[in-house]
Amino acid sequence: MSSYHNPVLLKESIDSLVWDADGFYIDVTYGGGGHSKEILNRLSAKGRLMVFDQDGEAESNVVNDDRIIFVKANFRYLYRFWRWMEVDKVHGVLADLGVSSHQFDADYRGFSYRFDAELDMRMNEASSKTAQWILKEYGFKDLQDMFSEYGEIRNAKQLAKAIIDFRDSGRELQTTHDLNLVLENVVFGDRMKYFSQVYQALRIEVNDEMGALREVLQDSLRILKSGGKLVVISYHSLEDRLVKRFMKAGNVDGKLKKDEYGRSLSEIKMEKKIILPSEEEQEINVRSRSAKMRIGTKL
Repeated sequence: MSSYHNPVLLKESIDSLVWDADGFYIDVTYGGGGHSKEILNRLSAKGRLMVFDQDGEAESNVVNDDRIIFVKANFRYLYRFWRWMEVDKVHGVLADLGVSSHQFDADYRGFSYRFDAELDMRMNEASSKTAQWILKEYGFKDLQDMFSEYGEIRNAKQLAKAIIDFRDSGRELQTTHDLNLVLENVVFGDRMKYFSQVYQALRIEVNDEMGALREVLQDSLRILKSGGKLVVISYHSLEDRLVKRFMKAGNVDGKLKKDEYGRSLSEIKMEKKIILPSEEEQEINVRSRSAKMRIGTKL
């Protein structure tokens, strides 16, 4: 498990999620299975667990347990598969967002600037939209908007122009090495942080991560029973802001709706305290340092 992905906030997340050992739970980001295995440890023989992962490589990590159901699909299809299962409303939904350690460390996937690889970045390798395609087909404005919104790149305009100029010179951005050459000429501030933000923006665009997150948040609320838990671990400010808005207002727009008497119509209540990894966990698992966990309860 640890060679594939070290589960972040493992005890804290499962303590918050599992409140009925006989319940039905969903882990929408299976990955290496770390969180799911701990959920199974907390369940009785009657308990059930449905897990999602669109990455085919994650399927090889599925444990041999009659209580688990693996769905090879993007978690944005949560509601569709829940209806297909014809089960009662569920006790809890867990989402550990972002990229697994395995995906970052697999040099052939193109998720990291550390390796020379094809600019791929697809979590679902059956998809046709790659980072290479985006860098070839997107116009100046689309590139600028993508880097500004998803990477929070302060010189997004300069970066977009550098990519267009590279293409106009007759060259193609096919590998991480090609992209890194462009970035070296426009890097703003800390080099490592800048490269990470650029790759993050591309990855989010390739996989429509924010769109999928909006859908899974809304659908989680539809399938949770009263008292059910929604536990979300995010790794960058874009995700966390969306999760916070949703749990405060009960919708992805973040606009609290009230009835004629001024009472909130939200169906979820967020715990006030945000949970962060301990100093010990951050030392052991560097990738946990940016993690933030929020917990919501279905009313």
